[in-house]
Amino acid sequence: MQAETPGESLQTGVAAGTRHFKRAVHRNRVKRLMRESYRLHALPLQQYVEEKQQPMVVFMLYIDKVLPTQELLHQKMPLVIKRIIKELDENTTPAT
Repeated sequence: MQAETPGESLQTGVAAGTRHFKRAVHRNRVKRLMRESYRLHALPLQQYVEEKQQPMVVFMLYIDKVLPTQELLHQKMPLVIKRIIKELDENTTPAT
């Protein structure tokens, strides 16, 4: 998916479903923690997108049933970003 706003090469969104987190305060906490962790670890993805010069929109959905800890998200976010980059490389590399 491509970003539609000119000048912004990478747009990101996060969400936590109401199915597992009935109270808004819990959904907001999950989203806040995800955004913080993403901001701290997003540099490799930002560099990749700028290098490829292709705008991108990334949306992350938290689907676990328990509230995450900050440490858990800081541990998992780099893995998620590496996986996104890997998937992009596999999908954009022409097959020979």
